[in-house]
Amino acid sequence: MVTFLSGGTGTPKLLDGAAAAFSPEETTVVANTGDDIELGGLIVSPDVDTLLFQGGGVLDRETWWGIDGDTHRTNSALMDIAEAAGLSTGPQYLPEEKQTESRRLANWRRFSGVAEFMTIGDRDRAIHITRTSLIDEGQLLDEVTQRLAGAFGLTIDLIPMSNDPVASLVHTDRGLMHFQEYWIGHNGEPTVNTVEFRGSSEAEPAPGVLNALEETVVIGPSNPVTSIGPMLALPGVADALAQTTVVAVSPFLGDEAFSGPAKNLMDAVNAEPNTEGLATAYPFADVFVIDDDDDAHFDRPTVRTDIEINSREDANRVIRAVQSAIARVS
Repeated sequence: MVTFLSGGTGTPKLLDGAAAAFSPEETTVVANTGDDIELGGLIVSPDVDTLLFQGGGVLDRETWWGIDGDTHRTNSALMDIAEAAGLSTGPQYLPEEKQTESRRLANWRRFSGVAEFMTIGDRDRAIHITRTSLIDEGQLLDEVTQRLAGAFGLTIDLIPMSNDPVASLVHTDRGLMHFQEYWIGHNGEPTVNTVEFRGSSEAEPAPGVLNALEETVVIGPSNPVTSIGPMLALPGVADALAQTTVVAVSPFLGDEAFSGPAKNLMDAVNAEPNTEGLATAYPFADVFVIDDDDDAHFDRPTVRTDIEINSREDANRVIRAVQSAIARVS
């Protein structure tokens, strides 16, 4: 049995090769929900949806988000209406007093739907409408995720990290922003001073998460701060990881991140913005998988391979290195 912690695009790319080493029946994936937002009244869960679309064979593999070949008529119409009415077309984070109204899952991540700063496809939107409606009926996020996983034919177990709201907020030189506003609305350009996982201390891991962490855990090459950090901030998760075997795959090639704002965010949480900084981000890790050309050194076992993943064959190679890493510490 193996459990993957997944966020962003790094771990999903690794999961392309998981079946070469682990049967779907023995594979659990815990997905980050710190990036979730409410956009125009709809709950969008990007990291969960990437896994749903990947498992269902419909993921847009150019962007690694959204549905391949999706149309964007509603999104385009919203932009046209906003421009015609003279409305702002940038991210519009609702006022503080509006952040704690409505459903609990929306807390501290509520955005106006005017102009819709995230590009939501039309088929993609159907998932958000279904998710939001089921939650409004009283179902919990893990229950809804299970239903959607069945609809997409997933053969692995997919669990959101929590049914409670946790919002990844970044404090920048331009003010407080939700991570999605920082990364998508402002292209990751503001200087980040610190990162906050608001709500994490009051949240609980979703049913099944702590049990899944009793198995061998693989942290894929996701952003250590905003893709994995929200999970680590949940009560009991870091303690559980300290008690089990943990393999961490580096998202860095030396001082450079393969994708995303990982380098800037590592700086903000006082971790070295490179592979060696993973020792600070993941103090519980038993073994690291890093690139052949990376000169990083750890006081724990290390397995080396070409860790860049651009194809299923690449993912198979890195998964074999993960297997070797597990064998080193088992």
